[in-house]
Amino acid sequence: MKLAVEFPSVSYREGPQGVIKLAQAVEQIGFDQLDMFDHVVMGYPTETRRAPIYSPKMPIMEALMTLSFVAAATKDIGLGTEVLILPQRSPTLTAKQVSTLDTLSGGRVRLGVGVGWQEAEYDALGISFSSRGKRMDEAIKLLRRYWGDERVDANSEFYQFEAIAMEPKPPQGADLPIWVGGHSARALRRVGELGDGWLGTSFLSGKQLVQAKQKIIEHAEKAGRDPSKLGFQMMLDGPPKDAEGKRFYSNLDLVVATAAENHKLGFEWLTVNMTAIFQSGARSIDAQIDALAEIHDAIRRELG
Repeated sequence: MKLAVEFPSVSYREGPQGVIKLAQAVEQIGFDQLDMFDHVVMGYPTETRRAPIYSPKMPIMEALMTLSFVAAATKDIGLGTEVLILPQRSPTLTAKQVSTLDTLSGGRVRLGVGVGWQEAEYDALGISFSSRGKRMDEAIKLLRRYWGDERVDANSEFYQFEAIAMEPKPPQGADLPIWVGGHSARALRRVGELGDGWLGTSFLSGKQLVQAKQKIIEHAEKAGRDPSKLGFQMMLDGPPKDAEGKRFYSNLDLVVATAAENHKLGFEWLTVNMTAIFQSGARSIDAQIDALAEIHDAIRRELG
């Protein structure tokens, strides 16, 4: 069993040293992976736009910058995104940023990607929201080529250039893992065809998760890929949207039972959402560390 933490942007409220203190504690407690979620902006509701899922004023630190910051203060823990909204970013710049992070962290990066849900964010970044699925597929292929090929050419619908080189290559090369989030039919096919793993969602029921995993396996087989090499990760519970959700991480028995249930469904990776731990009442860095250690140790006792 591997355990990941989705790192909370609210940690910045205790200053840069608070961010470092929390990141180092995540590693010292024994977690395998530290992930950052990604939103560049949040849109206010307007006459033609519904309110976003989260508050427009929710503080969100840029994912790759934050990972670079904590990489310098940690030694062994994996570093990743859950998830980077890849289609709204330049794949060339993203390839360089991730390659640099992998190089300077000693090959610790796992890139999680998704298409996102907020049209306003795409608007602010000058990228078409409606084309995000196609852009995603092209971008994933480009990343692997930048990380593995000496020369890169592109002549696709959204990216056209020739005779480009990108050095240095990341220590993991083109094998730097790219895990895909989302649960739409296209997202599941994307995992099977292009991804190294699936970042599942707690919004699905147990039966739906089993069906989704089977779809991914079928897509991988049709694409001539070995589905046994795919990884599966599940977040125990996302950011709470109601009072019941805010109690989830305060109920250790429920957390452990949920972890055990997902493990039985074949998820060898589980994620603890630290923003939700903050919302459950652990407001200070010290309180978050204490809660995180308790959750980690309880899950390890049950699942190893």
